[in-house]
Amino acid sequence: MKTVLITGTSSGYGRETALYFHSQGWNVIATMRTPRPGVLPESDRLRVIELDVTRPESITAAFEAEGPIDVLVNNAGVPSISVFEGTPMARVREVFETNTFGVMAMTQAVLPQFRERGSGVVVNVTSSVVLGHMPLSAVYKASKMAIEGFTASLALELAPFGVRAKTVEPGACLTTNFAANATKGAPLDELVPAPYAPWAKKAMGEFTGQELFTKESDVAETVWRAVHDTTGQLRFPAGPDAVSLSQAK
Repeated sequence: MKTVLITGTSSGYGRETALYFHSQGWNVIATMRTPRPGVLPESDRLRVIELDVTRPESITAAFEAEGPIDVLVNNAGVPSISVFEGTPMARVREVFETNTFGVMAMTQAVLPQFRERGSGVVVNVTSSVVLGHMPLSAVYKASKMAIEGFTASLALELAPFGVRAKTVEPGACLTTNFAANATKGAPLDELVPAPYAPWAKKAMGEFTGQELFTKESDVAETVWRAVHDTTGQLRFPAGPDAVSLSQAK
């Protein structure tokens, strides 16, 4: 029986991915920065553990406690919607600490066991923002584009050892907490410098008015497909809007 470790499983894509792999008979290690009871069902094949991808000691403790795994899914992420001019550099660093450096740290921690065993898969969940020109996402897109480039090079380094690396690029989902978390509960107009306000309002209206959106299940199923892919495909858009963007490139 294979084991997957998934970061950021308290809600959204991570939670749905944990449920999906569990339903397929896998052992699931579901990590959360702050574990809460009732988020995931009780099962002898599903363990919920505390893990903060921005803390090296937390990463080390998690891998030492849980032992060998077959797949790492780097899903934990910090959203960000804003005009760059009005984004404090402290917020920029916060986004990169989780979305970029956290992914790299988790990956580096798991690679020795994958390389020595001659098997294993790393799936890095990025975003459909990497596929098109999207406003109000400069910082978020930069953090995810960095992981796209990182994964592309990493895949080449790992191939001689039988280890694979993939990215999954979810589209926009209306049923996650992305927007609320991205603005930390503040209205967007409070975060946008006044000169940008009319443009930002129009951009958000166009985004929320789009016809195609992604469901959590789209992402879970795409992560599953990426894990089992042996064709050499590197990038996997997830959700109809993401697929449409990828086909338009």
